[in-house]
Amino acid sequence: MTDLEIARTVPRQKIVEVAKTLGLTEDNLILYGMDKAKVIKKQGKQKGKLILVTAISPTPMGEGKTTVSIGLADGLKQLGKKVSLSLREPSLGPVFGMKGGATGGGYSQVVPMEDINLHFTGDFHAITSCNNLISAAIYNHIYQGNALHIQTVVHRSCLDINDRSLRKVKVTVRDLEFQTSFQITSASSIMALFCLAEDAVDLRKRLARMIVAYNAKKEPLTVHDFQLEGALMVLLKDAFYPNLVSTLEGTPAFVHGGPFANIAHGCSSVVATKLSLSLSDYTVTEAGFGADLGAEKFMNIVCPSAKLHPQAIVLVVTIKALLYHGNGCLTDGFANLEAHLDHLSHYQIPIIVCLNRFKEDKDESILQLQQWVEEKGYAFSSCNAYQDGGKGAMHLAQTVIDKTSLERQFQPLYSWELSLREKLETLAKVVYHASQITYSEEAEQILTELEQTPYQKLPICVSKTQYSISDNPKKLGYPKDNTLFVKDIHLESGASFVTFMLGDIYAMPGLPKHPNYERIDLVDGEIQGLF
Repeated sequence: MTDLEIARTVPRQKIVEVAKTLGLTEDNLILYGMDKAKVIKKQGKQKGKLILVTAISPTPMGEGKTTVSIGLADGLKQLGKKVSLSLREPSLGPVFGMKGGATGGGYSQVVPMEDINLHFTGDFHAITSCNNLISAAIYNHIYQGNALHIQTVVHRSCLDINDRSLRKVKVTVRDLEFQTSFQITSASSIMALFCLAEDAVDLRKRLARMIVAYNAKKEPLTVHDFQLEGALMVLLKDAFYPNLVSTLEGTPAFVHGGPFANIAHGCSSVVATKLSLSLSDYTVTEAGFGADLGAEKFMNIVCPSAKLHPQAIVLVVTIKALLYHGNGCLTDGFANLEAHLDHLSHYQIPIIVCLNRFKEDKDESILQLQQWVEEKGYAFSSCNAYQDGGKGAMHLAQTVIDKTSLERQFQPLYSWELSLREKLETLAKVVYHASQITYSEEAEQILTELEQTPYQKLPICVSKTQYSISDNPKKLGYPKDNTLFVKDIHLESGASFVTFMLGDIYAMPGLPKHPNYERIDLVDGEIQGLF
């Protein structure tokens, strides 16, 4: 059966009943039908342990982090633990493009999977509308006389669909022309700041300080200069409340926010994660793509900003990915796993290497992997949640319980007090294993200017390929002594980080030759071909 067919065969619990397991009442919910809701209760004091699920460098189709995350939460629940998930919302771009949705798979899913993968509760549409309202306000201001003397526009419109034709756009207002581009909603500045905001007050402040343009004197113009933050808060009023759904086994799941990890920080919203931590003994969250992307940003941007302290890391690996990185040789592929372990070991947190097991995996290959991992001194677990749900992840769940029994001192890779250059040099050495960094002329100029401002003390967000630890997607395995090329640098004043663009990364993805939308249809009122 397909994932969609499996999801339809399992009886769903009403969301009000799922909410009760966390101590939430119907008064704490804004219901969206019977199986999803917004939670309007403010988070209390953290009581739960935070578990981060990440992965080695993925194959083009991904390695199943979400499936493992859901299975782990279901496994913890079967062991009698009070647990909830904090996951990202899927983007419509991949759903209709190549990768597909992000609700897990097999018997390890969050539901209603059709709704979550499509319009859900409208959060992405609200964020898209905010971005486009800002663009409309900027160009209207110019049309109405340009009292702010706008000369350069840095804010970009967005939509939640892949469309490479919008990577270069010319806007003409009266006699002025602007070269700009669209970006996908997940890559937008508002998505990033939305997911990092602590509460509504913080959200308003982050929106207000967003730099969206520059005047003729090269002075920044913010959302506040356009008197826009009030209207943006109205658009985001309901979207900012975390969404509550459940797994097929009834485990509560907060699914909220969705920044891309190869462009932004790739984690679910801080408000959802903190709410989950205040209501559960264990919170399972995930970070996008490999550990060199989502996990690195979670540890060095999200955790210090939100004062989060993870207690364990689950590093997902698949036999197919090891073969991919080893050019067909399993043991050669261990190099990529080793590279991620070398990086993650710096955070002083227990690491569990988890094999996301498939039917075709050979016992001999699994044994080779287990022996290699344990010889390196790390815990190993095999997860079969795709086929068996929480039951297939109980060994992983018990391993997590055992590894989080002792308190550890979490340590980020760098202090925010370091210069921007020093921060990238730290990541280059520890995460990307590069021996040299070069800058384009434009990037060097931007960095020199930022070094003279308070933005020097912000964390950095590296935008690069997900297919390699380096900035070259063709360098698989464990590339060493490579050179990083910084093509461009962007200040994200609302999200409060500085983005370093390595190589060619598009904020507006394109569609593949045979997109998923060719297989999607509505037949007799039922969605088909979504998975």
